Amino acid sequence: MAALVYANGGWHEGNPPVIGLLDNAAWLASVVFDGARAFDGVAPDLDRHCRRVVASAESLMLAPPLDAEAVLERCLDGISRFPKGSHLYVRPMFYATEGFIVPEPGGTRFAIAVQEMPMPEPTGVGVMVSRFRRPARDMAPTLAKASCLYPNQQRAMAEARARGFANAVSLDPNGNVAELATANLWIVRDGVAMTPAWNGTFLNGITRQRIIALFRAEGLPVEETTLTVDDLKAADELFSTGNWGKVMPITCLDDRDVEIGPVYRRARELYMDFARRCPV
Repeated sequence: MAALVYANGGWHEGNPPVIGLLDNAAWLASVVFDGARAFDGVAPDLDRHCRRVVASAESLMLAPPLDAEAVLERCLDGISRFPKGSHLYVRPMFYATEGFIVPEPGGTRFAIAVQEMPMPEPTGVGVMVSRFRRPARDMAPTLAKASCLYPNQQRAMAEARARGFANAVSLDPNGNVAELATANLWIVRDGVAMTPAWNGTFLNGITRQRIIALFRAEGLPVEETTLTVDDLKAADELFSTGNWGKVMPITCLDDRDVEIGPVYRRARELYMDFARRCPV
């Protein structure tokens, strides 16, 4: 797939080398990123993704050389270099080049990857409950969208794929539901949309926050609450929110089939209506 990378002050085609083996990022994972979408001529909440990547860098003891406005400007520049309406995954990143063990803030560098990636069709996927959990806040830098948090999610995804599922449900350190390996998770019970209350062990997703706001603006019932695996098993509907597919239905949990329902459909409709108001 076509890709452009912004690094060292300019745009490059393909996948140019950026990080060296002696860089702190290469051997100690001092990398943060964000994932935004541009599709059909829109880029919903791109500004919020740019603010979050800056906050993530600061949380990981880095000193971002660009502010959120400058990051946004460069992301829009990258998007404009593709044909209008392209389906793109936009990943601004900060990474450390200097420092032994602890990164030197002044050695922080910036890059962007803009890659053609089609939006998935909302046909429904199967998920399973994984044995791999999200870490507590004192175990990992969970307030950042940091690359070092993802290996355990990779293990969860590999476990799910080996068993024929598309994604994995991760629990928090207390055994309550946290999220999917790559997205936030929702259930519907008696017409009420519910998602795990953010407790600092998983990413408080921007699309998650957007759906909560859209539901509340419409006067629709939505709750952030503690959810258990039993709650998932008893749910009337299941769906996910995240940047890969935005709002996607879940049609299978372990050995149980789940119907695509009206609350999910309304969530996706509201989100896509919002997205169309974010042209690039």
